Amino acid sequence: MTLFRAQDLQTYAAALLAGGGFSPAHAEETARVLVWANARGAESHGVLRIPRYVEMVEQGKIDPVAVPRVEKTEGAVSILEASRAPGASSMLAAMDEAVSIASRLGIGWCSARNITHAGAVGYYTMQAANRGFVGIVMSASGPLMAYHGARVSGVSTNPLSIAVPSSGNPLLLDMSTSNVALGKVMAAKDAGTSVPEGWGIDAEGAPATDPKKIATLTPLGGPKGSGLSLMIEILASVLVSNPVISEALSGRAAAMNGLAMALNVKAFANPDTFARQIAELVASIKGLPTASGTDEVLMPGERGFAMAEQRTRDGIPVAAGTLKRLAELAERLGVNSPEALQA
Repeated sequence: MTLFRAQDLQTYAAALLAGGGFSPAHAEETARVLVWANARGAESHGVLRIPRYVEMVEQGKIDPVAVPRVEKTEGAVSILEASRAPGASSMLAAMDEAVSIASRLGIGWCSARNITHAGAVGYYTMQAANRGFVGIVMSASGPLMAYHGARVSGVSTNPLSIAVPSSGNPLLLDMSTSNVALGKVMAAKDAGTSVPEGWGIDAEGAPATDPKKIATLTPLGGPKGSGLSLMIEILASVLVSNPVISEALSGRAAAMNGLAMALNVKAFANPDTFARQIAELVASIKGLPTASGTDEVLMPGERGFAMAEQRTRDGIPVAAGTLKRLAELAERLGVNSPEALQA
């Protein structure tokens, strides 16, 4: 691992994305989301994604200058057409729209059609929580995970995030419907390490620990994870007449979709009462007797907030394999690499 200042890494990420064709605004927004993930220890959704994003621009899968726009609104529901714009910009626009609706109507729902890979979806729910709203985000993509009972990819790792404002850091749930996100397998490849059994299966359906041999991921909790993924596909894709899974499994080109929701706490309860009761709930859970080998009961997102504080202060580590791929891209695009803090 090599350490970099957070701002230096973000500047580097934005320069690489801009060099790869992203508009300046898209490059900056995407870089912020990627480095936010790295800071929180989610390397799977961090800067290791940049070479693939640039490749997707070259393949025509990402339109690096498209501007997401709201094309339909009815009551508390908006439909945003992303037109294959970078996923970060698309989901930020979707959450902004959801919060705007919720500020007027109490609840806001924004379906984002035809997005591209959006990274760590917790970043977008945090945009709502930081403004005092409850944020909910889901995204749907093509087959990456075995449906329970099958040995090949049938659904995606469709993530779900919920962020709840509190008196301190928000409570932030950010989870994949697979046992791990695909990016963690990518990170293991970059780090040259094996992965635990249960993360994925090989082409024959047997458990695999070599990340290079993993053909598809496995669902979290078996039928629970694959069932949840299927329902997210329905809410994020089928509901807006833009199915992903059925198209992909039929051999046709498939898109990606996202869903952002915001709940205005004022529409449900007195905000001060809500904040007090959240604090009481947190204190009650954290006060439970700890299990053997556990030092502290943690809230959703608590580990990530602590790690982000430490890494922002001391430097963000980047794996050698990731650094090599970024350096190769930087050389091709004529981008200067940042100065490392230490290896």
